Amino acid sequence: MALTKTIAIEGIDGSGKSVQFKLLKESLLNMGYSVCEREFPVYDSYFGTEVGRYLTVADGVRADEVDAKSMALWFAMDRWHAMRDYKDGEFDFLVINRYVLSNAVYQSIRDIDKNNEFDTLEWIYNLEYNILGLPKPDINLFFDVDQSQAEANVLKKGYRSYVGDGKDVYEASHSIQHSARDKYLEYAQRCDDIKVVSCMKNGVFLPPEEIAASVLETLKNNSII
Repeated sequence: MALTKTIAIEGIDGSGKSVQFKLLKESLLNMGYSVCEREFPVYDSYFGTEVGRYLTVADGVRADEVDAKSMALWFAMDRWHAMRDYKDGEFDFLVINRYVLSNAVYQSIRDIDKNNEFDTLEWIYNLEYNILGLPKPDINLFFDVDQSQAEANVLKKGYRSYVGDGKDVYEASHSIQHSARDKYLEYAQRCDDIKVVSCMKNGVFLPPEEIAASVLETLKNNSII
């Protein structure tokens, strides 16, 4: 049994994950816990750089046209490489911005994935948790937003090292973003450790602090804090 509790933050692009990632870390620190933070992909690493090249079609190959297992391996190896120095029990909490669940979601919803003859979630979970030995989250928090609002947020991200001021292949696809939200919700029905955090009310984003309060309530209700 893991000594460090792991919390993964998940959501479609533009759902406010980075803001909630920061607020959760601050809340845990203010409560007296020690926190290790990680964010994926790590675009300045070897594997993360290759992921970025697929997402931006830098070498003429699109991430949404690579078979699911091959694309999943790049994301998985990026996490494995970044977590080599991680030691269970060194911190009270490990908080991760986008993790293994996102790999399962995004490699199961592209046009090329429609004829997959394997369970993508099961295959990726086995790869990353069992084969590569990455820490499994005690809870996955899915930040649920409307696709149109999320897309508007993506436009506000500004310059990013791997894609500049534009969108990557997944962000630019309306169908992928819509399908990703549906897939997250589907997996939430399937897996007890995936909890949905509603981020909107009457078509409007809730204040970040209100969403953060819902996160803490969810963590308390599930005996994480």
